Amino acid sequence: MRVPLSGVTALLLLAGCTQQNSDGMLPGRWYSQAQVEQGEQVFLKNCAVCHGAKAQGLADDWRQSLPDGSYPPPPLNGTAHAWHHPLKMLKRTVDKGGIPLGGKMPPFKAVLDESEKYASIAYFQNFWNDEIYDAWKQRGGLN
Repeated sequence: MRVPLSGVTALLLLAGCTQQNSDGMLPGRWYSQAQVEQGEQVFLKNCAVCHGAKAQGLADDWRQSLPDGSYPPPPLNGTAHAWHHPLKMLKRTVDKGGIPLGGKMPPFKAVLDESEKYASIAYFQNFWNDEIYDAWKQRGGLN
C-alpha cells in the first residue's frame, strides 16, 4: 500500500533531496526515503510532543535548566548536540530514555519495534544538512 506523501516528504521531493541509490538509500546517508517516511509517522506519534514536529525542539533555550534541575528536550534537527552522538548511542537513548542521563525522556524499548526506532532517527537526521551529517560521520556516527 502506498502511503500518501506528507508535507515533509513533499517538500523533500520539491527540494530534490529524495534521489535514491539503486538500493533505495539516500545518497551519503545510512537510511532510505522509506525509513524517513515511516519515521515521520513514528516521530509525530511518539516524539513530537516534546521535540517538535520537525525535531526543532519546543523550548526557547534547551540549554537552560528547568526549576527541577532537568533540561528541556533538545532539538534533534541538527541545531543542538544530537549530531555529536553515534547512531548506537542515539538508539540506546530511544531504548532507555533520558532518565539514566538525568533527563525525563521515557524509554521506548517496549513501545517501538527496531525498525520504528531506526526510522525515527532517520526522520530527525533527515533534517540535518550535509555539513552536519558529514561532521557526524567523521566523528564516528556510524560506529
